[in-house]
Amino acid sequence: MTENPGHEEHDPAVTRFQERLLGGPIKYTREEVAKDAGVPLESARVLWRSMGYADVGEARAFTDADVAALHRMLHLIDVGHLDGDTASDLVRGLGQTTARLADWQVNSLAGHLERREILDVADGLAISTLDTFSDELDELLPDLEALLVYVWRRALATAVTRAATTGVESADGAEAGVMSVGFADMVGYTRLSRRLPEKDLARLVQRFEGVSADVVAACGGRLVKTVGDEVLFTTTTAEQAADIALRLHATHAEDDSVPEVRVGLATGQVLSRMGDVFGTTVNLASRLTAMAKPGGTLVDAETRAHLQDDPHYVLRGQRGRPVRGFGVLRAFVLSRGTGLPD
Repeated sequence: MTENPGHEEHDPAVTRFQERLLGGPIKYTREEVAKDAGVPLESARVLWRSMGYADVGEARAFTDADVAALHRMLHLIDVGHLDGDTASDLVRGLGQTTARLADWQVNSLAGHLERREILDVADGLAISTLDTFSDELDELLPDLEALLVYVWRRALATAVTRAATTGVESADGAEAGVMSVGFADMVGYTRLSRRLPEKDLARLVQRFEGVSADVVAACGGRLVKTVGDEVLFTTTTAEQAADIALRLHATHAEDDSVPEVRVGLATGQVLSRMGDVFGTTVNLASRLTAMAKPGGTLVDAETRAHLQDDPHYVLRGQRGRPVRGFGVLRAFVLSRGTGLPD
């Protein structure tokens, strides 16, 4: 289901691009789509808002694919597989995740076409370039679509396995379980953001996020989210979290363009909901990151208890420091021991 992001009439090139991508002409109003599906307009609007789509008023903004998608979602509710609240939750997650994915892919593809000198997108995509961009996208779309489904199924299998082995689902759809949480951020990012040209800053952030994501995945962790200069990850064991921290330092140190990284790790009860994590353990990991020295990792007492008998790690205690919300907090510096690969 796709709504145009506003009430205005679009340039013919924009309409042509949308219709190519959506597989048919834009010809229905929202009232016509709701009537075809046999539901009140407000019910359809609830689902569209859940997906993050703007209100288009009385404009003709929908295709046959939008009608079919609404029928499919309502069928899931009608046959009893989902209730209304669950349906809204599911489509909200779909909308938020795929919106970011689409932005990512458009930016990547535009940059690729610029490097090949097919398009000049220094100031972003222009209406005059949409036909060329659409031609390139048509070539990639079948493979991208198939990969999207494949990666989603893989991620779903991993998420269900993780929930079954580490989490207890509550009535509100949240999961509570013991895990290790880590934050890693670039030192001096704010200063760099004022000094670097925008393109260089974008490449730096992309490099930091990409390398960090690879390290987290390779060590068996889960990348929860990235926020510019910071990444948040979780693991099922403290050992995995420690390996990630040490490898993040080693890997980023190989790239002179990336500043030093500091990491904080904490282990304990964590609440997971809608792909994000919450709770005291998460807050503690964040505080430890802020306390860590450039190039260093600080862990809490619970993480240290899991690691202290393992010769792969060396832990050195620090003096207790008053930390808001935690009283006097004693942290431990993590470094590499014997036998742990770089």
